[in-house]
Amino acid sequence: MSEMEFVISPPGKLIRVDWRELKRYRDLFFVLARRDIAVRYKQTALGIFWAVLQPFVTMVVFTFIFHVIGKVPTEFRAPYPIFLYVGLLFWRYYSETLNNAANSMVVNAGLIQKIYFPRLIVPITAATTGLVDFGIGALILAGMMIYYGYIPSLTGILILPALMVCAVLCALGSGLFAASLNVKYRDVRHALPFFISTLMFVTPVVYSAQALDKYPVAKTLMLWLNPISGVISSARTGLLSPQPVDWGTLGVSALMGALVFTCGLYYFRNAERYFADIV
Repeated sequence: MSEMEFVISPPGKLIRVDWRELKRYRDLFFVLARRDIAVRYKQTALGIFWAVLQPFVTMVVFTFIFHVIGKVPTEFRAPYPIFLYVGLLFWRYYSETLNNAANSMVVNAGLIQKIYFPRLIVPITAATTGLVDFGIGALILAGMMIYYGYIPSLTGILILPALMVCAVLCALGSGLFAASLNVKYRDVRHALPFFISTLMFVTPVVYSAQALDKYPVAKTLMLWLNPISGVISSARTGLLSPQPVDWGTLGVSALMGALVFTCGLYYFRNAERYFADIV
C-alpha cells in the first residue's frame, strides 16, 4: 500500500491563495480559532461580557467628550450614541484584527518552528475570531436602536455583508503586511499601538465624513488611503440616513480593500520562507 506524499515548495512567482491546502489544514484553523476565543476570556471574572463592556463604555465616554462637551455635529437623524457606535463597531473590528494579526506570527513562534502548515492560517484566524466580537457588538447596536426607538434603513441592512467583506479585506491585508514586518523587525509591536490610536482620529469614527466637505483634498485622501473610512461612512449612510447609499464611496472602499489585501498577501507570501528561521 503506497503512502501519500506531500511536496513542500516555496510559492511561485504568481502569488495566490492555495485554497486546497488551506482546506486540508482546516482542522488546525478551527483549533487555533477556538483556542484564541477561549484564551481571550479565560480566567476573567466577567468572561465574554468584556466583549459587551468595552465598546459600550467607550461609546459612553466618547459621547460625553465629543458630543456633550465638544458639540461634534452630525448630519444624521439618528441619536449620536447610535451614530458613534456604528463607527466604533467597524473600527474596533479593524483595529483589533490588525493588532492581533500583526502579533500572530510571534505569538505562535513555537508552533511555526516545529511543524509545517500554511502560515496564512495564523493571521486568518485573527481576522475570523474578531468576527465573534463584531457579532456581539452588532447585538448591542440592535439593542440601542430598540431603546431609542430607531428603525434602520433596509438598504443598510442589505449591504452589511458587503461592508463586512470590505472590512475583512482591509484589516487582513494590513495585518498580513504588519505580521511579516513584525517577524523581522520587533519595533512593529511598539509602533503599531501608536499608529492605530493616531489612525482612529483620521478616520470618521467620532465625526462624519461630511464634516470634511470643506476640505475636499483631505476627504479624498482619507477615503482612498484609509479604506475603512469608506466602510464606516457607507454603513452610516445605509443604516442611519434617508439618503441613498453613495455607491462610489463603497466602490472605492472595495477597490482599495482588495488592493490592500493583495499587496499584504504578496508581501506575506514572499516573506514566509524565513519565518521559521527568525520568528
